[in-house]
Amino acid sequence: MFESAEIGHKIDKTTYRAAVPALRAALLEAQVNLHESKKFPVVVLISGQDGAGKGETINMLYEWMDPRFISTLAFSLPTDEERERPPMWRYWRSLPPKGRIGIFAGSWYSDPIRERIQNEVTLKELDARAEQINRFESMLVNEGALVLKFWFHLTKEGQVRRLKALEEDPRTAWRVTKWNWDRLKTYDKLQDVAGHLLRLTNTPCAPWVVVEGTDDRYRSLTVGQILLEALQKKLGSTQKQESPVAPMVRVNTDNRTVLSELNLGLELSDKAYDDALSKWQGRLSELVRDPRFQGRSLVCAFEGADAAGKGGAIRRIAAALDARQYQIIPVAAPTEEERAQPYLWRFWRQVPRQGKVAIFDRTWYGRVLVERVEGFCSENDWLRAYTEINDFEHELADSGVIVVKFWLQISQAEQLKRFQAREQVAFKRFKITQEDWRNREKWDAYQQAICDMVERTSTGNAPWILVEANDKNYARVKILESLCKRIEAEFADRPTNDTSVPPDGKHKSKPKSNKK
Repeated sequence: MFESAEIGHKIDKTTYRAAVPALRAALLEAQVNLHESKKFPVVVLISGQDGAGKGETINMLYEWMDPRFISTLAFSLPTDEERERPPMWRYWRSLPPKGRIGIFAGSWYSDPIRERIQNEVTLKELDARAEQINRFESMLVNEGALVLKFWFHLTKEGQVRRLKALEEDPRTAWRVTKWNWDRLKTYDKLQDVAGHLLRLTNTPCAPWVVVEGTDDRYRSLTVGQILLEALQKKLGSTQKQESPVAPMVRVNTDNRTVLSELNLGLELSDKAYDDALSKWQGRLSELVRDPRFQGRSLVCAFEGADAAGKGGAIRRIAAALDARQYQIIPVAAPTEEERAQPYLWRFWRQVPRQGKVAIFDRTWYGRVLVERVEGFCSENDWLRAYTEINDFEHELADSGVIVVKFWLQISQAEQLKRFQAREQVAFKRFKITQEDWRNREKWDAYQQAICDMVERTSTGNAPWILVEANDKNYARVKILESLCKRIEAEFADRPTNDTSVPPDGKHKSKPKSNKK
């Protein structure tokens, strides 16, 4: 992929000076149109060889455009906070909103390239990361983003000349360090790894642009013109770019579903409930104080029919936890800030650190439930959301997050009974709205959407737990018991070696056994 960037591209000074004023004016005009329309965000990746002009290009864009509407995100090795979350977390939270340009100096490509050069990952693992990146960038584009990826290339000899020239100029000598010269030793391996990764991630929705970095004027004009053409084309387009998605396929020709097969008559007496509640709340308290949990985190996702009892179940979980350890995240319609970002952005922001618990009251599944049934998104949007959600949960699980998902199911008759009861109790009237009554009219559509959701997103890393919730006692105990057993299973599957500090916080010469 680097051949065309090794032929000695150059722009003479006269041609450059003649072209720049018109280019700058057009870039500014396009940037103003972008900011005022807020039609889409722009993600610009600046990558490549040391000394190939990455920093100069970023400075050039700030000089030629309005810096108020540009953000530069520089990424090096992850911080402690970032290491305690999935690798993509720091990139998700840095995505620019609609109307702005985000320039990434270092990106989601940096770590895979570095790890492969240092033999920390195999070629097969690198290929898997490339596929993950392709799906991420495809999601960005499908959500409306303009993604531009620039790789600045130098030959090995050209890089040596470039570094020497920078080092000899008093104005730029500070930019060349021993680290840069040491990195030159890995040039050949970087070429192999980068060439392989660029080839795998050179997709129709987010292609790579390889730019020769030897001549500053050529590099600046090339990047400026490509950015301008891409902005003008997307600003002038009235169609949303979407990847083709196959229509839904169903197999329940006998009308039996995972919901119809639930036994909603299951009950638990008050006495049995009190005993079981104490037992499982105590066990949950022990599990989240276990040393093995300090290297993990927990995400509890609650979905269910209106009035199914999500709030009551969440309160029983919270009662077993230290208030400093958990956060309850209620999810409603997205705010203006959230609508300016990709759909999953607002959920990525809430991923907990290690040793913490995040409880979501409604979740990212709104796209394949409410948004699907109510027509708040296109069919393409909710059809591709299944894959995007599975990717999201896989990344969480792969980084050590325990993802536990509950669907609380009640019958139509029980829902009606609870709606009517809420209208009669003063402190519960706020829970019932005209929207709840209107949603009952779409019961069948929601039931089908729920079944599709369970079928397409109940995975080995994050299976759905279907809860028979007509009886609140039974539902709450099942949720607590299932949660505890899931954490215990995760501890067994992925034990940690650090047991030097037992739950009481006191160091002992020999750690306690966690076996009962």
